[in-house]
Amino acid sequence: MTKWHTATAEELARNEQRSGWRTIRKVSPYLWPDDKPWVKHRVVLALCMLLASKVIAVYSPMLYKGAVDALANEGVPPLALGAVGLTVAYGMARLMTNGFQQLRDAVFAKVAQRALRQLALETFEHIHRLSMRYHITRKTGGLSRIIERGVKGVEFLLRFLLFSIGPLVLELLMISAIFYWLFDARYLAVVGVTISIYIWFTFKVTEWRVKLRRQMNDQDTDANQKAIDSLLNFETVKYFGAEKREAARYDSAMAGYEEAALKTSYSLAFLNFGQSFLITSGLVIVMVMAAIGVQNGDLTVGDFVMVNAYMVQITMPLNFLGTVYREIRQSLVDMGEMFELLEQPAEVADKPDAKPLAIKDGSISLDSVAFGYEAERAILKGVSLEVPGGQTVAIVGASGSGKSTIGRLLFRFYDVQGGALRIDGQDVRDVQQESLHDAIGVVPQDTVLFNDTIRYNIAYGRDGATQDDVVAAAQAAQIHDFIAALPDGYDTAVGERGLKLSGGEKQRVGIARTLLKNPPILLLDEATSALDTETEQGIKEALARAGEGRTVITIAHRLSTIAEADRIVVLEKGEVVEEGTHGALLEKRGRYAQLWTRQQADEDAA
Repeated sequence: MTKWHTATAEELARNEQRSGWRTIRKVSPYLWPDDKPWVKHRVVLALCMLLASKVIAVYSPMLYKGAVDALANEGVPPLALGAVGLTVAYGMARLMTNGFQQLRDAVFAKVAQRALRQLALETFEHIHRLSMRYHITRKTGGLSRIIERGVKGVEFLLRFLLFSIGPLVLELLMISAIFYWLFDARYLAVVGVTISIYIWFTFKVTEWRVKLRRQMNDQDTDANQKAIDSLLNFETVKYFGAEKREAARYDSAMAGYEEAALKTSYSLAFLNFGQSFLITSGLVIVMVMAAIGVQNGDLTVGDFVMVNAYMVQITMPLNFLGTVYREIRQSLVDMGEMFELLEQPAEVADKPDAKPLAIKDGSISLDSVAFGYEAERAILKGVSLEVPGGQTVAIVGASGSGKSTIGRLLFRFYDVQGGALRIDGQDVRDVQQESLHDAIGVVPQDTVLFNDTIRYNIAYGRDGATQDDVVAAAQAAQIHDFIAALPDGYDTAVGERGLKLSGGEKQRVGIARTLLKNPPILLLDEATSALDTETEQGIKEALARAGEGRTVITIAHRLSTIAEADRIVVLEKGEVVEEGTHGALLEKRGRYAQLWTRQQADEDAA
């Protein structure tokens, strides 16, 4: 049993290491792109400034030593400068070190920000390319957290991997060479052993802390997801008086985060004390050796001061090594999650030879279409349907019969699993999705609006729409008078998901948005479900006018809204059981007649 656990841990470590190298390989092209020479120039210039700052930083303690020796009247001051001159030179050297570091950051900033912007954009675009299935099974709060941490991880990696770990190694090598050259191998041995033990201790403890940090991140993601989910469902929480229940649920997630955060804090205290003990021990040993050398006359007081300066100089960056290493490791983990997201394949993708959809009359054909969201549960079972161009066809049926699924397949949120769905004889799987989406206007049952103005939400229907276009669409959807009566008019903010508007108002904004798009094919999925009877009649007329010369598929539950359709198709358990005009279906006294009679009785009773 123990061996099994050990093997699993080792395998996880190897997978994580491979993931880290994979992440670094994916980030590298953003720092050294073949098509952007200016990026390479900036990287090279930043590295040159980095090298200059380190050379000056390593040389500055020698000026300090010279100043001390000059004051003590020992030896010949370097550069033939007196104590005051050497002190000024030492100050200038420190200033130049900092100046080159700041110039390096300024030069590299544009490269880093460009990389962040490209990665963020690539991730954002990829998420929009992923299928509906992925988005309905993924938790939005956790997804947003992964992207946020991933982009921040890239920023940290670019800043610290290039300008902390690399420079630290370079500085340690240069100082070690100076110890060997100016003193003897004993000093180098003490410094080398101290640094080796320090790095080993730091990496070991940090690896342990990374696991704790990952647990803390998981708890943070879980708590954030619960918070966002609860806030998005604010009304539902209120309806069921579940504020305390939601608070307890959130607090439970935060309790897990608290426990993981405490472990992280305790381990950080242990790491900091251990690092301080090791580096102080090395510093004391070297300083004692230098003090003995001064007493024996082998070294000057300036040498003693210089040794101290060098030890302090390497101590400062080493103190941050644990933090930097931990953050780099954590950044690799966070970026790994983001790159895993980028590697998530799109379930619905254009074929390499896909061509734009060529609209003729907008006829739609379903040929023995079979589909199920889950393999064991079929929704559509060989549905065949013809919608001639320019006609209005209504699809009705009980809940779960597959009405809305046909709309999702038409828009290609999913691909059919059997048969074919064609527009003007072109299989939707063979055309470019962008052209397909441009050809279809959808008014969904539940209209969701952006947290912006009414103007923005209506104008979303067509890029570049003018104010006159927006007003015309609003008038066609019979919502202009309502908007004009608002204090802020079209600049009225609709709130999160449009919650500041009523259901009917949101629906009419959604209809206006689709009318503005002006597509050759309209898909109305319960488009008037949230409207009162008077407004519904007006919207029916507006939609009827909008549908003139277009192919319209209306998915409806209220049969009174589709009585005037050119043809009505009745679905039952994923199969077409009847089709015809309203009058013909009533005369047939079949399933449609049963649904009609039942709804009429319900309306009369109401």
